[in-house]
Amino acid sequence: MLDLKFIRDNSETVRKTVADKNEKADIDKLLELDKVRRELITRVQELKERRNSVSEEIAKVKKTGGDASETISEMKLVSKQISESDARIRQLDDEIRELSLWVPNIPHESVPVGPDESYNVEVRSWGERPTFGFEPAPHWELGEKLRMFDLAAGAKVTGSGFIVYTGIGARLERALINFMIDLHCTKHGFTEISPPFVAGEQAMTGTGQIPKLRDDMYHVEDSGLYLIPTGEVPVTNIHCDEILNEDDLPRKYVAYTPCFRKEAGAHGKDTRGLIRVHQFDKVEM
Repeated sequence: MLDLKFIRDNSETVRKTVADKNEKADIDKLLELDKVRRELITRVQELKERRNSVSEEIAKVKKTGGDASETISEMKLVSKQISESDARIRQLDDEIRELSLWVPNIPHESVPVGPDESYNVEVRSWGERPTFGFEPAPHWELGEKLRMFDLAAGAKVTGSGFIVYTGIGARLERALINFMIDLHCTKHGFTEISPPFVAGEQAMTGTGQIPKLRDDMYHVEDSGLYLIPTGEVPVTNIHCDEILNEDDLPRKYVAYTPCFRKEAGAHGKDTRGLIRVHQFDKVEM
């Protein structure tokens, strides 16, 4: 999440980013609420200083036997104003935080801007693309022909977008998971983590899934938990609200998790077979 001072000082850059990324963040409203909040904080500080000063005067008057009832009544009104203003500041804090969560990060200046993937730029490639003397079959046909997975069974058990891996397909899935974890633990110094497969609202928000991608998440309503969309969520949140010593860095973690995504709005040719499914396995680093 971008720092509010950065947004305030670089509002045009942030507005351009919102437009370039076709996002919905309301920068004008965010800055207006920020202005109101800062003005209110200044006003509350002035009222508190006045209350403290007058309280000392009241004490002196009482000490000398004088009548401070009128001043005391006035300070009760000031205290009420302070209480109401503090409540309003807390409300503004919540509103500003919610708006700030929708503000996207600033992309590198080299990133091309465009409405779709046709504007992407190929940075590098390697190897030679194979050519065939026949029409290659799509993976969903090959996989079922080789009995590696059963799409119909997945749909029967749970619904569209869920897969039953069978035979060598199930073995291959399991072998790839083990291979990736073992490789990074034995060759690259990673520590294996086996995290929970559900996460709370705070964890989902901290890694950017909420609020923007809330509709893509599977929500366990009676507990307030979400099925994780990636191992990044629980692993990153291991150190949530911690400050790590530089001497303890880097922390290198690798974790296998199943991942769950509704893929709300997904449709078309890029959703067949094992693409954009609602449950998939992933090794996260």
